[in-house]
Amino acid sequence: MNSKDRYDFNEETLAALRLDEDPVRTISEKLGVKEMGPADHIRTKHEIKAYVESGSKVAADELIRHAHARRDNERTQRVSENNSLGRSISRGG
Repeated sequence: MNSKDRYDFNEETLAALRLDEDPVRTISEKLGVKEMGPADHIRTKHEIKAYVESGSKVAADELIRHAHARRDNERTQRVSENNSLGRSISRGG
């Protein structure tokens, strides 16, 4: 799955995936949970489980918003770390 599929994710997509045989796994893959840090990964999995149990539109909207923010935050941190490492190496440190 490419990252564009993840950004096209919406409440209707979640509702359809909720009917999947293993909705927690499927939704986790769609939201890119593996790209998150450990704590965010766990938080998002709990939100996914809560959504699957409730089916609430509010829970779906919050899940999508939080998952995107967490994944984007993780990417930003990785870029910052890589940039810092690059500067350190170029200085000989």
